[in-house]
Amino acid sequence: MTAARSTTFAVGLITCLFFLWGFALNLNPILIPHLKKACQLTDGQSALIDSASYLAYFLLALPAGQFMKRFGYKGGMLLGLGLFALGALLFYPAAALRSYAFFLGALFVIASGLTFLETAANPYITGLGSPEGATQRLNFAQSFNGLAATLAPLLGGIFILSGNSPSRAQLAALSPAALGAYLDHEATAVQVPYLLIGGGVLLVALLLWRTPLPALAEEEAATADEGGLWQQKNLLFGVLAQFFYVGAQVCVSSFFIRFAGSVADMDEKLAAQYLAVALFGFMAGRFLGTVLMRFVPAARLLALYSVLNVGLLVLATTLHGTGAVYALLGVEFFMSIMFPTIFSLGIRGLGARTKDGSALLIMAIVGGAVVPVIMGHVSDASTIQTAYLVPALCFLVVLGFALRNSSVKQLTLSTAH
Repeated sequence: MTAARSTTFAVGLITCLFFLWGFALNLNPILIPHLKKACQLTDGQSALIDSASYLAYFLLALPAGQFMKRFGYKGGMLLGLGLFALGALLFYPAAALRSYAFFLGALFVIASGLTFLETAANPYITGLGSPEGATQRLNFAQSFNGLAATLAPLLGGIFILSGNSPSRAQLAALSPAALGAYLDHEATAVQVPYLLIGGGVLLVALLLWRTPLPALAEEEAATADEGGLWQQKNLLFGVLAQFFYVGAQVCVSSFFIRFAGSVADMDEKLAAQYLAVALFGFMAGRFLGTVLMRFVPAARLLALYSVLNVGLLVLATTLHGTGAVYALLGVEFFMSIMFPTIFSLGIRGLGARTKDGSALLIMAIVGGAVVPVIMGHVSDASTIQTAYLVPALCFLVVLGFALRNSSVKQLTLSTAH
């Protein structure tokens, strides 16, 4: 195989990783209503599904970077795939025991693997090939992450959700044996899908292990004054904005099915199809946003999208029927550019401190573990519709960061989530 063909094959293989972690993360909106039924949870308890996933990013982003300094990008990817597969396979015993704690543990193991994959794959594919094509390669890979975000809720709705959502009164009327049988049937619906996911991930890991990846010629970073990093006010504001953005993104998607059922009386399978459409809009928004940034400064576009999302979420909390659901579809579209734009603006001008600043911005993904729990408790105390004011408040923080950076004229998207 020639060097050019070897590089092309490597790009294709690493691109598969973007699809895999996008698929895994975007199954959470399916798992939240599903395990809420199977394990008889409150909204606050079901939000721990996101917490288990996104907490791993906070805890393991820096260890993943240290691991790859010693074992390289390929070593980080292989470890990530191994943890991913292990977590998926743990769903089988978790479902057999119908243990919510076991499910959360399995999700944490999966997310630990995803942390290693994201920490390795983003910089690797950026450096794989000519510098002139770095942005094109990364955007190409990210498009498959968006494709996974579209397919995950659609396939999850078909193969995991039963469409059977009895009321509390109906459940109370069942005998203990009948109730146990119903709950066991719901819980075990995840076993075969996650066995297939685990097997598929292991196959990709085997292929990656047998594939010699091109080495990257990386420049040695200059030593930065670590204390000085905390004096970078724009970076710190970016970390705060990223925390609240990821929290808002997870809230909007994860409670979508519950929201659609509450305000528009949609059954969970139809709501999952609407969610797939919403996430397709998210993917399309990434492409359109990249084009728009040729004409509109990125920070200003970020500010405009933040205002639009606040307005759409206010509509979602006041309208009834499918109109409220359509408002959330719009929110998904206008969220599309936010993660990479905040990331790029946050590390702007850091110089030798860029890698350290990047680590802080990746750790801010822990917002996806914190904010949904708050939203879940607000829902328990009021309604799921009212709880959507929580992500609206989060977008106000993003708006503040965008306005601070509104003088920035040009920006190249460097990464995405």
